[in-house]
Amino acid sequence: MTNEFDENKLLRYSIYALLIVATLSTSTARIMTARSTDRHTPFFSANDRSRWSAISAVVDEGTYQIDNVRKRPGWKSIDMVRHVGRDGKQHYYSSKPPLFITMLAAEYYVIKSVFGINFEENVFAVARLMLWLTNIPAMLVLLVLMVRFVEDYGESDFGRIFVIGSACFATFLTTFAISLNNHLPAAVSVIVCIYCLIQIWQRDEVHWLYYSLAGASAAFAAANELPALSFLALVGAGLLWFSPRKTLIAFAPAVVLVAAAFFLTNYIAHDSLRPPYAHRNPGDNWYDYPGSYWMSAKQGVDQGEPSRLVYGFHVLIGHHGIFSLTPIWLLSLLGIGSWTIQREDLFKRAVAAGTLLLMLVCLTFYIGLRPEQDRNYGGVTSGFRWMFWFIPLWLVTMIPAADWISENTRRKSFALILLGMSVLSAQFAAGNPWSHPWIYQLQQYVGYFNH
Repeated sequence: MTNEFDENKLLRYSIYALLIVATLSTSTARIMTARSTDRHTPFFSANDRSRWSAISAVVDEGTYQIDNVRKRPGWKSIDMVRHVGRDGKQHYYSSKPPLFITMLAAEYYVIKSVFGINFEENVFAVARLMLWLTNIPAMLVLLVLMVRFVEDYGESDFGRIFVIGSACFATFLTTFAISLNNHLPAAVSVIVCIYCLIQIWQRDEVHWLYYSLAGASAAFAAANELPALSFLALVGAGLLWFSPRKTLIAFAPAVVLVAAAFFLTNYIAHDSLRPPYAHRNPGDNWYDYPGSYWMSAKQGVDQGEPSRLVYGFHVLIGHHGIFSLTPIWLLSLLGIGSWTIQREDLFKRAVAAGTLLLMLVCLTFYIGLRPEQDRNYGGVTSGFRWMFWFIPLWLVTMIPAADWISENTRRKSFALILLGMSVLSAQFAAGNPWSHPWIYQLQQYVGYFNH
């Protein structure tokens, strides 16, 4: 019996390795061939061009102002703001929080210093190398930790392999691996935090480093995805209940360190502690400048959805639907229910209940509390990207459901259909993650939209 178990485990790890190598190699190939439609750069949208512009400005010009960079062919972005700089003149800046930009600027500085290449003369080489160095290791960390989770909490061979296969090919994190974005680092931060929480829960004497890493990763998730503040708060509250002393001495300082970096880089970039998206009020609207796309020229989904009911429908099961584009998350809901009602493991119940609570909080925020101008599905994008940082949580909570479907052939067949549809959605936008989902494009084709 032991030998059979060991043989199965070895086989599972071989399959995990094949899946992970396949998805990372595929993502690498996509990065190596990344090219915009105008063929000037390997940038796909205004969103990533905004970040790339700031990175180049910081290293090449020693400033966060993108006045000159935005004039390069293929570099112009609508995701920018304008405000008075320290010289008393109006300047353009990226609208993205500068912490992640600054970290990537350090990477670009090293590449420029070591290899002697720069964005102006070698944009494809520099950007593709940075994308590979940034996104591929992040994906590897996520997938390796998921292997650890399915081995610890899964019970069936099929269920474990199903979850890893989903992580490799059926989520939008893989889709976005070829573009510079904040969603992948946020998701990886979440899964690192979950790993730390498991170590803290399972070990009688856990090293303080796990508390510090949990604090830093949860805070960095929030620094990249504002609604992930709810995740940070929930993790902090849970650890404070579990071990007040270690939380205050190790977890809290790590959070403060990341928060300090967030606000410091913002102050250096903008002479303000508030990030650009917090400057949208009358009299202090950094998005209000001549020719601003956001003030007068918005098109398509960027115009905003007037009806919260319609918006909620499309966010959940419509053209940008979490469950219509990636129906494997229905299994995650089933897994949440399974872990919530079981009494043997308090940690599983906490993960399931916490995931459900965070989903309700964030969906309420996006659907019920945002003004019409912000109800735009994340713009032109292949999925409802503002919930992508939930993907690690949904993969973990899928584990018990994947074990359940492994019990008979009908369930397996149904699950494979869900997996196939999810892979379709993720791979449909493999060439450009900043494009509309296939459901949206199908509705456009049949004339559903007026615009």
